[in-house]
Amino acid sequence: MIHWIRLTAIEITGAVLLGCILFLVFTGGDFMKVLDGANFSIPSSLLSLNTIFLSILIEAIPFVLIGVLISGMIQVFVTEDHIRQWIPKNRFMAVLMSCVIGGLFPACECGIVPIVRRLVSKGVPVFAGVGFLLTGPIINPIVIISTYMAFGNDAKIAGLRMILGFVVAMIVALIISITFRGSQLKQGNMMIPIALTNASKPPVSKRIRQMLEHSIDEFFDMGKYLILGAFFAAFVQTYVSMKSIVDIGDGVASSSLVMMGIAYLLSLCSEADAFIAASFRNLFPVTSLLAFLVYGPMLDLKNTIMMLGVFRIRFVLVLIFLITVVVFGSVMVVHTWI
Repeated sequence: MIHWIRLTAIEITGAVLLGCILFLVFTGGDFMKVLDGANFSIPSSLLSLNTIFLSILIEAIPFVLIGVLISGMIQVFVTEDHIRQWIPKNRFMAVLMSCVIGGLFPACECGIVPIVRRLVSKGVPVFAGVGFLLTGPIINPIVIISTYMAFGNDAKIAGLRMILGFVVAMIVALIISITFRGSQLKQGNMMIPIALTNASKPPVSKRIRQMLEHSIDEFFDMGKYLILGAFFAAFVQTYVSMKSIVDIGDGVASSSLVMMGIAYLLSLCSEADAFIAASFRNLFPVTSLLAFLVYGPMLDLKNTIMMLGVFRIRFVLVLIFLITVVVFGSVMVVHTWI
């Protein structure tokens, strides 16, 4: 009973928070004007925080909605038997397949988290889930086209981003396959799958309703982590001087680390981050721009908080370490070639 009350309180809190945020999204500018006209002295930094916060949410929510709908479809229409048939027994082939499928899947780094959670809870090995998680936001066609356009129709940058992203995802997923066993999901995320045997399949209309119910639950569950991540990202962008961070990078290695840090803090959507990276062309070498373009879609402040809500803390910390080291090492290798 106490456990049920605690879970209900969490869901109600998440729903209230999400409702408030959606209210601000649709009335944001006018709402702040009303406060400003009611003799409230609003600091300019708070207005900036509000603007950045809402922009991150507006950018991320459509992809999260797509992600939770796909997650609901997986929960209702995909069985463990399907998973066993699709996933190769060979570890390397399983990682390779997950990276290839992720590369064909148009999703951003926050929208793909609920999909991976559902796949892992259905029986997909966690290392294959990691391959899908890392390639989905960086190699999909939308990201490659936007990168090509952002850098003045430069196929070299777009190609390097795609190749480097795929290699990093493969390396990290293979290391995870050796390091971790089990799903690594938190206890509350170990979802009970719906049995869909041929003898007891419910009507399609009922299954679609179940899919929508799961999608709604997933949206409110992931929504609270998205809100927290977006707020912290907006707070950092508002109160941390990017100029002071940029001034640190005066060499290839240091500038690459700086750009990785900026990518993490800005928490940009992978479909638009190439245009921000292109604005740094006069400040940093191509190697540093690649570090930004590869690291940001794989790991940022927003999706870190979302992953912490889904996976065990130790697993997330190890994943963060591996992504950081492998991305940095890979761009340093690429630097010797270009």
